[in-house]
Amino acid sequence: MAMTYGDYVITEAGFGADLGAEKFFNIKCRKAGLSPKLTIIVATAQSLKLHGGVPEDKIREQNLEGLQKGFANLDKHIDNMKQFGQEVVITFNRYATDTDEEIALVAEHCREMGVGFAMNSVFADGGEGGVELAKLVVDTIEKAPSAPLQFIYADSDPVRTKIEKVTKNIYGASSVVYTSLAEKKLKQIDSLGISHYPICIAKTQYSFSSNPKAYRVAKDFELKVRDIIINNGTKMIVVIMGEIMRMPGLPKVPQANKIDIIDGVIEGLS
Repeated sequence: MAMTYGDYVITEAGFGADLGAEKFFNIKCRKAGLSPKLTIIVATAQSLKLHGGVPEDKIREQNLEGLQKGFANLDKHIDNMKQFGQEVVITFNRYATDTDEEIALVAEHCREMGVGFAMNSVFADGGEGGVELAKLVVDTIEKAPSAPLQFIYADSDPVRTKIEKVTKNIYGASSVVYTSLAEKKLKQIDSLGISHYPICIAKTQYSFSSNPKAYRVAKDFELKVRDIIINNGTKMIVVIMGEIMRMPGLPKVPQANKIDIIDGVIEGLS
């Protein structure tokens, strides 16, 4: 209810448009009746170069060729968002090592793709560094807002169909295979009459495939459903792909043990 009092409501749906945004649209927006007016994709020169095949220890160096090769990854995320009927703008998070040539190359590519582009330097410049993005967002929403939200799958689709629609349309997979355990869970879902639940796919956030080292845009690959978890409380079906840990690992000694108040000042928060 409080959201109705704001001019703009912004939500962060991280871990890439193939994971965070897909779940935000297909699950949250579906159940809450939301239809976002705009999607902002955050890009950095370092991430683009990494996806372009530049070694991780070299991504802080200027490499226009590697940057350009990384556009394939950015383009796939843009395409994914447009499948939902979303208008897209790109915000470029600038780091101190980024060069003017690299920024100009990204800006030109965005123009060629027909999406908005705005620099973002709030880390270095505070609020002033986000003015360009804010103006672009306001202007785009006023002049060319997103179409009504289009879901990747229908509630009435069988779970197997939902999985295939997401993996093929969003990830780019050519096929999906299931372990015997996952097949048993599909039969259980049918017997319980809960096939209308939305799906929540758990896989690595580092690539479109289930291989965390496949930085390039993978095509025509196979994905394996290792297990399927029924969450009746949230009315959601969790589909586990590859060797993924659902909850991040925690250290043996929690950070809370290092937090204290010294002379009225909190220490040890990070």
